[in-house]
Amino acid sequence: MKPDWDKLMKEFEGHASVLVADVDCTAAGKPLCDSNGVQGFPTIKHGDPSNLEDYQGGRDFSALQKFAKGLKALCSPSNLDLCDEEGKAAIAKIEAMSDDEMATAIADADKKGKDAEETFKTEVDKLQKAYQQLQADKEAALKAIKDSGVGLIKAVSAARKKAGGAKQEL
Repeated sequence: MKPDWDKLMKEFEGHASVLVADVDCTAAGKPLCDSNGVQGFPTIKHGDPSNLEDYQGGRDFSALQKFAKGLKALCSPSNLDLCDEEGKAAIAKIEAMSDDEMATAIADADKKGKDAEETFKTEVDKLQKAYQQLQADKEAALKAIKDSGVGLIKAVSAARKKAGGAKQEL
C-alpha cells in the first residue's frame, strides 16, 4: 500500500482543499495518532482535521484516488456556508455551550468510547477462553472415542463386509 499512498500524496501535493499525508505513529507523530484513535497500521483517516473519520474503502491506488478526488470541504464552524439549516442549527447549539459544558460533553463521549473498547476487549477475552475450553473438550471427547476401541470395531466390521459374511445371532 505504501507505494500507492506515496503516489497519491504526490498527485495531491499542493491541492487547494485536499491534504494527503502520512504520519509516523511510532515516533514524533504518536501524540497526533493517539488523539485521533489510531490503533493499527496502516490507518487512513479523512474529514475535518478536528473530527477525523475512519476510511473504509479499498487500499489500492485507483480506489484511494477515486475517494480522494471525491473529497470536498464539509459543513463546520469554519465552513458555515457549506451547511444546511440543520447543520447551522447544530453548530449554533454547540456554540451556545460554555467551555465547561463542551469539555464535559467531550469527556463523557471519550469515556463512553473507552468503556466500549474495554467491554469489547473483555468480551473477546471471554470468547477466546470459551473457544479454548470447547477445543479442549472436543479433543478430549475424540480421544475418549478413539480409546474406546471403536477403531478396532470399524476394522472388524470392514473385514466382515469384505469377506461377505455376517455373524448370526443364536
